[in-house]
Amino acid sequence: MLLPTTLQLLPSRLHCRCVPMTKPQPSQRCAKFKSLQSNAITDENPSQSKLKFRSSKTKFKLKAPLSPERPIPNTSELIYQNLAILGANFYSVDALDLAPLLLGKFIRRDDVILQITEVEAYRPNDSACHGRFGITARTAPVFGPGGHAYVYLCYGLHMMLNVVADKDGVGAAVLIRSCAPVSGLKTIQQRRGQITDKPVLLAGPGKVGQALGLSTEWSNHPLYAPGGLELLDGPKPEKIVVGPRVGINYALPEHVNALWRFAIAGTPWISAPKNTLRSP
Repeated sequence: MLLPTTLQLLPSRLHCRCVPMTKPQPSQRCAKFKSLQSNAITDENPSQSKLKFRSSKTKFKLKAPLSPERPIPNTSELIYQNLAILGANFYSVDALDLAPLLLGKFIRRDDVILQITEVEAYRPNDSACHGRFGITARTAPVFGPGGHAYVYLCYGLHMMLNVVADKDGVGAAVLIRSCAPVSGLKTIQQRRGQITDKPVLLAGPGKVGQALGLSTEWSNHPLYAPGGLELLDGPKPEKIVVGPRVGINYALPEHVNALWRFAIAGTPWISAPKNTLRSP
């Protein structure tokens, strides 16, 4: 007997619940669709949208710093567009000093942004450096001013990206051995011909060059000039590890054993061998 009493007390509410069950006419459906469209577009005014974007941008920078241990979604590219390009003076130091400074910095080309995780220094009078051959058509960029790219073909297959160090005429550079993807993961995968987000994608200098779509035509390109291939400022790693360089057994013993290889400690985005790296 309770049910009829309840229904009698709520006749209008019961009536409202039953109305949506009736099938709307086509004109009603169109009007409703237009209304939903209008609400979606005008849900918040432009000033609110800008405020929300700025807020999320600041939150990412302060509370979710970039981790080189995993790739960042492509949407993060909007944030990195505002990072400063490193000036020419940044590179005017000894290659052995420049190498650890490059860790954590970013390389940008088109929609691809990579974070540098592993490097090797090559210096004047170094029996492993290309400068040992003197100035040739191939090695001329190594003797150019600091901050330029030196890209060479290794074994007829791999494009190797180096950052020229020191002053004009010195003959020194830093090899970019490994990176972590920050933006443009799909482009990186297409260029590499490998659909993965694991460290194998960028753990090696030839892989870095391929991911950036480089050729020897990029050699001598100024990395501090906007557009093309740029080097951007980035966070300094908390800890680094060092070890001997890779694949230079042809060099003199003191250069083979020199601890001129540097990497961000704790990141999987480094090339083999890893067991030769240790705390400095």
